[in-house]
Amino acid sequence: MQFNSFSDFINMGGYGFYVWLSFGSAACILSLLLFNSQKGHLYVMIEIDRHRQREDRLRQARALRKQQSLQQDKALKKVTE
Repeated sequence: MQFNSFSDFINMGGYGFYVWLSFGSAACILSLLLFNSQKGHLYVMIEIDRHRQREDRLRQARALRKQQSLQQDKALKKVTE
């Protein structure tokens, strides 16, 4: 299809409204999809970081409990000796 002027191109042989509405709708939907995907990716990364921090705190708490248990065992051995 060849157009003689820019206004003919915009008019698209009388179907311009529908053509440009469909292009606009597609662009809007794709933009929203991109935005939503980026937002979801950020949410997942934040949740992964929270999970990792929680695991680190639990690991530190276990190590501290183990260290305290060893110290108590040593104290009991000293008392019983």
